[in-house]
Amino acid sequence: MDLIPAFQKDEALLTDIRSTRGETTGFRLWWLGQSGFLLQWQGRHLLFDPYLSDSLTRKYATTDKPHVRMSERAVDPARLDFLDVVTSSHNHTDHLDAETLLPILKANPGIYLVIPEANRDFVTGRLGCAADFPVGMNDTFVKDIAGFRFYGIPAAHNALERDDLGQCRYMGYVVEFGGYRVYHSGDTLWYEGLDELLMPFAVDVALLPINGNLPERRVAGNLSALEAAQLGKVIGAGCVIPHHYHMFAFNTEEPEGFAQEARQYGTPYQVLRIGEKWMTNF
Repeated sequence: MDLIPAFQKDEALLTDIRSTRGETTGFRLWWLGQSGFLLQWQGRHLLFDPYLSDSLTRKYATTDKPHVRMSERAVDPARLDFLDVVTSSHNHTDHLDAETLLPILKANPGIYLVIPEANRDFVTGRLGCAADFPVGMNDTFVKDIAGFRFYGIPAAHNALERDDLGQCRYMGYVVEFGGYRVYHSGDTLWYEGLDELLMPFAVDVALLPINGNLPERRVAGNLSALEAAQLGKVIGAGCVIPHHYHMFAFNTEEPEGFAQEARQYGTPYQVLRIGEKWMTNF
């Protein structure tokens, strides 16, 4: 199976990122595949939920649920040596990948790793890092980290799960910076009350999954293309950028379906190719 080519990758992608580091107006986002996005603002860089390895393809290669990669990798994570913050929204490997995160942590000694507080023991065990290294979030927390203000939003993947202390195991994050707000959903369904939580933020960009929730895939599900378009419209997002597709052949959706739904509902949107940049025009 031929891989879907990246819009730009490796040196071309890094050159594009570096070319705008000095910009003092607006912000930029690059989609790095699956749920990974790089946000750049005033020379600072926040990386949401990167998966930049083939660890899952190798892990499941001889099982009845092979994770066949569909798209080219955007970049070697070891080359991302300019990061201020990296996030994990939950413990699934495509959002908490040691083969991606360990090179990133090594290349960025001063980086912050933002995680759900409920997952601290699991995260530190997987990464072999100090117990107090990750910055823990919950839906009751607001934290200022490297110039970004983080708000915790519960996620349902498929349920709203909490630990014995009532802390979320699955999360999304609204990040505020310089008057802008971006919502990265992590993996989530549209549970009752999600739209009411998000509406007050009036997010400029909502990064939403579109691969849906099909039990026959035997994995936890997400918003469908239709639901992502509807949710973006309901919360008044300035733009919806879809994610969680074209990584694994058994668990994907076509972005053209999302684009069609977004047009039907009048939802502002942009579909990105891997390595492609979205930027503000305001």
